[in-house]
Amino acid sequence: MSYRILFDCERLKYQHTGLFTFCENLGKALLENAPSNLAMEYYVPANQVGIFGDSVKYHVQKPWHKLIVPGSRSLDLWHSSNQVSRYGPSSSKVKIVLTIHDLNFLIEKQSQPAKVSRNLKKIQQRINKASAIVCISNYVAAEVEKHFDLGGKEISVIYNGCTIDEYPEFSSPEYRPVKPFLFTIGTVLPKKNFHVLPALLKDNDLELIIAGNLSSEAYVSKILEEAQKLNVASRVKILGPISDPERYWYYKNALAFVFPSIAEGFGLPVIEAMHYGKPVFLSNLTSLPEIGGDAAYYFENFEPQHMQDVLKEGLENFSQGIMTRKAMERAKLFTWKQTANSYLDLYLKLL
Repeated sequence: MSYRILFDCERLKYQHTGLFTFCENLGKALLENAPSNLAMEYYVPANQVGIFGDSVKYHVQKPWHKLIVPGSRSLDLWHSSNQVSRYGPSSSKVKIVLTIHDLNFLIEKQSQPAKVSRNLKKIQQRINKASAIVCISNYVAAEVEKHFDLGGKEISVIYNGCTIDEYPEFSSPEYRPVKPFLFTIGTVLPKKNFHVLPALLKDNDLELIIAGNLSSEAYVSKILEEAQKLNVASRVKILGPISDPERYWYYKNALAFVFPSIAEGFGLPVIEAMHYGKPVFLSNLTSLPEIGGDAAYYFENFEPQHMQDVLKEGLENFSQGIMTRKAMERAKLFTWKQTANSYLDLYLKLL
């Protein structure tokens, strides 16, 4: 018996984000690995029709689909790719898989209890409708179990994959550092905690490269203000979004990757940096110790002297070579093929 599976990729409208990467890479891997009795279809913004090839069926997202999605009644399963999507099948007979990436709002909005309450209520409603819940890390699964009534539904933990596109001939990023540099990437928001990083430039001659969507002008200003206080502003470069070849170049040439995030459901850049055998310095919060494992170094707090000590000691330790191999081996554990097969197994179990 054959089944029709729709993968909700409406978040493809936000490029240079983690959810875009998730939808694009998992969407492709599902198509490549689906058994013959599972027909994959995709719900996408109009400008992303064709992203998975010309031979698949696309459902084009419209704002009014929040009320009813035409043609969705004949589906067998709808995979909602994130916990904030407002789209779903028009029939309760269609099975729903809900992927929950994080509950970062519990940290970001903790001073706004009314917003936290509204967000919890919305996610609870989606959990109530779901046939199966997937979390992208054990940390997220524990948070979901803590804050929601699952109604007896089990949580599956399926790690994200990591696909690295190599551009070995590329050597001309828009900004080319003139000194050894530390690199980080992510949407530039307070939860990424990037403003603690300029302290790592004290008493050395390193540069700091920050790439990612500049979603908060106020937070960009805060990072630069911290750099000015420490007299290192000339060595802090906030680039905004970068191309895939530039992303490759910065990972490949960085002295180290630094990621002090305080709210992370998974942390894909951590795996990307490890792929290149780079020393990785992370906060010890949320999902990051789970993803970095024993192949990373951790900031126990964000006091400047402590961070400087961790960086110095970590770089000295890394130069011995053992951690390089350990980082590269850990990166190999996370593949989109493995992620897709875990989801496909779940689809078949439900159907």
